[in-house]
Amino acid sequence: MASFKTARLGEDIRRELTDIFRDLKDPRVDPMLSIVKVDLSGDQSSCKVYVSSVSGLERAKESVKGLASGAGYIRRELCQRLKMRRSPELHFIADASIEHGAQIARKLEEIL
Repeated sequence: MASFKTARLGEDIRRELTDIFRDLKDPRVDPMLSIVKVDLSGDQSSCKVYVSSVSGLERAKESVKGLASGAGYIRRELCQRLKMRRSPELHFIADASIEHGAQIARKLEEIL
């Protein structure tokens, strides 16, 4: 179970990453990319960032490639904004939760 400090830092990382994603100029990164979940390890050395796109899982996977290539810049920005001594190593993972939620919404509309 994560401590309060780790959970709070995870939420801060999520907030700052959303802002950093808006500033990225890589064409592979989808502008409609959203962060689903941030898992920060207990020692705060690594962080898994689950991202999802409205455009689908394939677009999210392509965005992950763009984010992975800009991971150094993202880590530096994150460290400066949060005034951390060491920034965690970022691992970006594509997630299909938004697409799955949209499919459920469509099925519910068909029923009603």
